[in-house]
Amino acid sequence: MSTLASNYHPWIGSLQVELDALEAALLRGDAPAVELASAAMQKVLMQAPPVIALGEPGSEQQQALLTAAERFARLRQAVLRANAQSQRAVTSLLPQHAAQPTYGRQAGGSSPGGAGRRFLSA
Repeated sequence: MSTLASNYHPWIGSLQVELDALEAALLRGDAPAVELASAAMQKVLMQAPPVIALGEPGSEQQQALLTAAERFARLRQAVLRANAQSQRAVTSLLPQHAAQPTYGRQAGGSSPGGAGRRFLSA
């Protein structure tokens, strides 16, 4: 976070602090800390001020907000990837706990040359 951040709306500062905490937890691979940081991030987002309070379009304050939003989007993707990796690990280690796919193969289903395969090859 830059030293100019003190000129920004206090909410942007809070947002940056929570983004820092979330990023640090992700880098440590600390799942409970990621969960806590995500909850804190949600709380800060719910307390967002009205658009007017964030400054004029193109202002440094609005640029700081856009930068924080981009950072949040990247961190959100990292959280989703980490969750997917955890789910794959659980499925691999404990197959009995794996969720059944909604559209998986059914026992005694159609033959490999059934309507579904012909539709896909058309």
